[in-house]
Amino acid sequence: MSGRKRKIQSKSEHIPAKVLNKLKKTSNVNEIEQSHYFIKNDPKLKLGEDFFKQPCITLAKAFLGKVLVRRRADGVELRGKIVETEAYLGGEDRASHSAGGKCTQRNTAMFMKPGTIYVYPIYGIYLCMNVSSEGEGAAVLLRSLEPVQGQSNMRQLRTAKRKDGARQLKDKELCNGPSKLCQALDVPRCFDRRDLASDPEVWLERDANADQDDVSNIVSAPRIGIESHGEWAKKPLRYYILGHPCVSVRNKEAERMIESELMTNHSD
Repeated sequence: MSGRKRKIQSKSEHIPAKVLNKLKKTSNVNEIEQSHYFIKNDPKLKLGEDFFKQPCITLAKAFLGKVLVRRRADGVELRGKIVETEAYLGGEDRASHSAGGKCTQRNTAMFMKPGTIYVYPIYGIYLCMNVSSEGEGAAVLLRSLEPVQGQSNMRQLRTAKRKDGARQLKDKELCNGPSKLCQALDVPRCFDRRDLASDPEVWLERDANADQDDVSNIVSAPRIGIESHGEWAKKPLRYYILGHPCVSVRNKEAERMIESELMTNHSD
């Protein structure tokens, strides 16, 4: 962390003091300077439509470690690394909104081309964000993110939805749930049916600091909140990065299994 901070400070030395002082009064310049994404923002990192053309389970795992970017109307960019997803397989999946192959006004995005955003309300006040994959009616729920840029903005957006006097949220709590990440990244209902591969306000990137595209140590566990759907409630279609603090709900049994596998592979 200290090495990264020194690097960023050296960049700011090239900005005239008068300009820096003005920026500090009008924007979150300190936060931007602390973000490695401010320096490494590269159009080549953006993922195009080919990335989304994958079977649902494959895409749900491929999302892990990728960065969801939200550019707000004022130009501020919020970024969060995806650390947890759930796969919904389409017509055969009894827990899916598209169960039985039924296409409705609400779930139309699930039947559109891979990479289409599906935003739907829960409990009448919260939103969840999904992305369609290959397979009719199949989509991936984005369940948790690690905040990596724009934390102060995220905190303000989350606080606006909370009761007065509530304690201040820790960074790891800003996006550790499907509705929380929609609040923190200001994902509105109107994003439904937009194309994540081409939209100017929300898109997906590779992690500029990752050594490789694929994340290892992926935990597979049952999905959350679908207990009434029989055998489908038990299928391990939730995926998250082992040991990550921003995961919404840990499954210790599933973690013990993968840890055992890792130890066996290491001993071999």
